[in-house]
Amino acid sequence: MCRIFGFRSVLQSGVHRSLVAAENALAVQSEQHPDGWGVAYYLAGAPHLIKSTATAIEDHIFARVSGIVASETVLAHLRQATTGDINILNSHPFQFGSWVCAHNGQIWNYDANRDWLVEQVAPNLRRYILGSTDSEVLFFLVLTELSRRADIHRRGTPIGDVCEALQRAIQVVRDRCDGEGDDEKSLLTVVITDGHTMVGYKGGKPLRFSTYKSTCLDRDNCPFLAPECEAVTTTGHVNHLILSSEDLQGQNVWEDLEDGAMIGVDWRMTLHRKDANGALYRVSS
Repeated sequence: MCRIFGFRSVLQSGVHRSLVAAENALAVQSEQHPDGWGVAYYLAGAPHLIKSTATAIEDHIFARVSGIVASETVLAHLRQATTGDINILNSHPFQFGSWVCAHNGQIWNYDANRDWLVEQVAPNLRRYILGSTDSEVLFFLVLTELSRRADIHRRGTPIGDVCEALQRAIQVVRDRCDGEGDDEKSLLTVVITDGHTMVGYKGGKPLRFSTYKSTCLDRDNCPFLAPECEAVTTTGHVNHLILSSEDLQGQNVWEDLEDGAMIGVDWRMTLHRKDANGALYRVSS
């Protein structure tokens, strides 16, 4: 099982503790997920990706990158290979334009259905599938669906379009590849972002989220301090959204996402949620 960490905030923040310093930081988890890592972060609206096939906890580059990265948007991934060789092209996150995506899981019966799935990707996107993983094909299926709803190169893609595209791509995979039994279901937990909108979907593998802290350690000097920093939002806006395969130690208050559900923020940092088989709605208490 892979590990995912996604971070979206109103201010540039360092992620060294979550990736390296905490007792259960991503680097520590890489001992059980040793087949490569990747970190995507955004500067001036553009994604920057650094990836490796090394084990994160043993890789000084991972520690260096984690120590210097400060961004409003970060997406990191640890790989435990199931499909595809261990190489840079198969390391997550995957990127196209401003979009980056990480996947935890596996498409059931992928080898028998790969050619068909690739054929469902729009021809102008298909050529950019460079690796051999099911995860990358899933990413380009999502982009194909999204391109039918919005201009994927334009800032401010509506979060509803992102959620619909993600839901449709997942349904395409399930309709084609899943078997009848519970043990024949594709595992499709995904986080996708363009640096402004970020959406997470729980599809059979764990995904937790946090939008506030029990106590903000920077409350005395943070210019963005607001009531929703230390409590459930009452306005629908949040100052941060963190998505993670498991709780990370610290002050963040964590909640579980139900299987088949989505959660995300748009470019205004408005929190939205879609329950399994439900409609997308803005979250506020």
